[in-house]
Amino acid sequence: QVRVVETGGESVQAGGSLRLSCTVSGLTFDNYALGWFRQAPGKEREEVSCISLSGVITEKLDDVKGRFTISRDNAKKVLFLQMNNLKPEDTAMYYCVVQRYRYCSDKIFHWGQGTQVTVSS
Repeated sequence: QVRVVETGGESVQAGGSLRLSCTVSGLTFDNYALGWFRQAPGKEREEVSCISLSGVITEKLDDVKGRFTISRDNAKKVLFLQMNNLKPEDTAMYYCVVQRYRYCSDKIFHWGQGTQVTVSS
């Protein structure tokens, strides 16, 4: 059974930082690209970024470029999202995903349950 578990979400003030983590079990971690999505209340889910098996990063949101950094530790089987200079508009449920292939694509294999990030002004 595949399990995708996000941690690290919490309430912070604008300008603060958070690091989200995602652990994956039940499959071979270093066979897949990984990524982060988010969904704010009343809005559609949007892809934040993706990192391939080899570490190639695809950033999907202009709003977070320069503030959010995706990374992965294949030895520890953990995916990270470092979020700096957080803004109230970053408030959302953040989801970790396992992609279908070793490279980034639009094919999502597994979703996590999400971790809530709330940024107050």
